[in-house]
Amino acid sequence: MEQADGNWLALKLRHIANESAELPGMRLVGKPLYERIFRRSHHYGNSYSGKYASYAEAKAAAPATLPTTYAGAGTSGMYLEQHERIRVSDYPLVYWLGQLLREGQHRIFDLGGHIGVSYYGFRRYLDYPADLRWQVHDVPDVVEAGRDWARQHDPEARLQFTDSRGDASGQDVLVTSGALQYLEYTLPELLQTLQHPPVHVLVNLVPMHPTQGYFTLQNIGRAVLPYRVMAIPEFTAAMEALGYVAQDQWHSAERYLRVPFEPDCRIDGYEGFYFRRRDAGSE
Repeated sequence: MEQADGNWLALKLRHIANESAELPGMRLVGKPLYERIFRRSHHYGNSYSGKYASYAEAKAAAPATLPTTYAGAGTSGMYLEQHERIRVSDYPLVYWLGQLLREGQHRIFDLGGHIGVSYYGFRRYLDYPADLRWQVHDVPDVVEAGRDWARQHDPEARLQFTDSRGDASGQDVLVTSGALQYLEYTLPELLQTLQHPPVHVLVNLVPMHPTQGYFTLQNIGRAVLPYRVMAIPEFTAAMEALGYVAQDQWHSAERYLRVPFEPDCRIDGYEGFYFRRRDAGSE
């Protein structure tokens, strides 16, 4: 009972901090209290703290009380509810992936796909071809959990796992949903290392700011992680420099970002994109 009361109080204080952080005088009074709460583990929602120039700077500022990566943080059981249903923000991704599957693009690389939540969630809405190969890349302990889960939940054996991001080379489609913000590298940085980068790239649920890029820290309850926010113009320019052309872009208000005491970090929705490589017609 005491733990539940403590979690409720922490959640309430985080809410108050989000709502009042921009009021005059609140930084001096409220920020030290909020920082103490932020460093604790909890069971309700995510919280954010600070603004940093790099992944390394954000990681160095993380509290020593919790892990700073998904690896070893006991996160392999998260997101299981998404095996049975999809989010509103998933519908553009489902639409474009369905189009690409019908066009014969059957080799999918799922960057940061956890234990295959998109694969399982989307199959209620898409007709998977018999020769579909859906390969998930994530941290090693999540990959192992994904293989264990697939033995009972993927009888068609279309789902595969890898702990090497280089396996994205030669795939038809790279899809990533809600993962880019946690990576030490950017998507363009990954693509430029591949000998045969995917023709199609689907990006979903990524926090992006209209003008500035930065890092913050996200407390997910079990870990405190560096959290990347990209500038939209910088991201799209980097993709264009690699030969990718944006075919579609969508904005999801299902998620938003507030960093207490950092009002210029406010984001009112997350972004999604469909990119196609300009030279795809020659392949």
